[in-house]
Amino acid sequence: MSINITKAKSAFIAEFDHAPDTVVRAPGRVNIIGEHTDYNHGFVLPMAIENDTVILARKRQDKTLNACAANLDRRVQANLEDRKRNSDEPWIDYLLGVADELLKLGKPLCGADLFILGDVPVGCGLSSSAALEMAAVRMFESFGGFSLDGAEAARLGQRVENLFLGLSTGIMDQFISRCGKAGHGLFLDCRSYHYELIPIAFPDALFVIANTCCARGLTKSKYNERVAECTEACTILKTQLRTAATHLRDFSLEDLEKCQSMIPDVPYRRARHVISENARTLNACEAMRNGDVAQLGQLMNASGDSLRTDYEVTSMELDAMTEAARALPGCFGARMTGAGFGGCTINLIARDQAQTFGETLMTQYTQRTGIKGELIYSNPADGAQILE
Repeated sequence: MSINITKAKSAFIAEFDHAPDTVVRAPGRVNIIGEHTDYNHGFVLPMAIENDTVILARKRQDKTLNACAANLDRRVQANLEDRKRNSDEPWIDYLLGVADELLKLGKPLCGADLFILGDVPVGCGLSSSAALEMAAVRMFESFGGFSLDGAEAARLGQRVENLFLGLSTGIMDQFISRCGKAGHGLFLDCRSYHYELIPIAFPDALFVIANTCCARGLTKSKYNERVAECTEACTILKTQLRTAATHLRDFSLEDLEKCQSMIPDVPYRRARHVISENARTLNACEAMRNGDVAQLGQLMNASGDSLRTDYEVTSMELDAMTEAARALPGCFGARMTGAGFGGCTINLIARDQAQTFGETLMTQYTQRTGIKGELIYSNPADGAQILE
């Protein structure tokens, strides 16, 4: 985390004329492997990163949220008893949505003076929104004297996006932001919500995140297309194999091959990605447990290739970043991460070559695209915490 809490406290005092009662943080995340599997009830393997959203807060005696978003230099007041979305200041909707879901659970809430800041890049697929939600949950827990189970807090965050904000999102981002642990990835079954912390024990390698600095372009229509194509393939598989299965997660590549002649080409390729990606995610967990950097890198490469050819969610910039990275010394594997059509890549790099790798990658990316990229070096971080 690059945020100086002492300076943030001084800024809070300058804004509100008193000191904060509590300071909370929640991290962004990067997905190591397991892309576009969540809404197919599959498996994901993200890690929390060392970039956070931080909320400094002081309890109020009324039901007002008096909030300042420092990064945006924006201010707004909202009433916890009248939780309406704000089209002018949409960032406050995340906190109101959290409050709305907590009140449904009967949790005690109070108003607060809030100072929000962070170093999670926005709009590039590192889940700044989930970090804000999970930081808000921690803040309300601190003031209300209650504590949610980690999985329950994650499900609450997903409901905020699905019900309050009207966004069709999975649960991975909230789960890792709340439940992440330093030195670990988090394997999550998106059907059962069973999760396991997987040690990332690579003394000679680390993950480097490369931001294309092209905002994600996976529009709602493209997202809905992919969901519909997966549903079409699943329905045909279910009918042909006479099974009660409900999602692509329930089928094997052998099942898919048996029914290939019955499935149109595009849904077939979408299904092939999802089914093979689930297998790759399970294998990646095993590689991480064994400290097998080379195997994990190969799985990341295979995932990236599948996302490009079968799922078709990369972009010219993502492809340029990935291709350049794979050709550089010290790179075990590279792939796009997140929804696609922009955002970031994740790269598994030999630790002693990471600095040279990053500098060369940025130079080559700019030469290929004319765009200046951005690097984030991060170890796996802890999930949401009350700092003070």
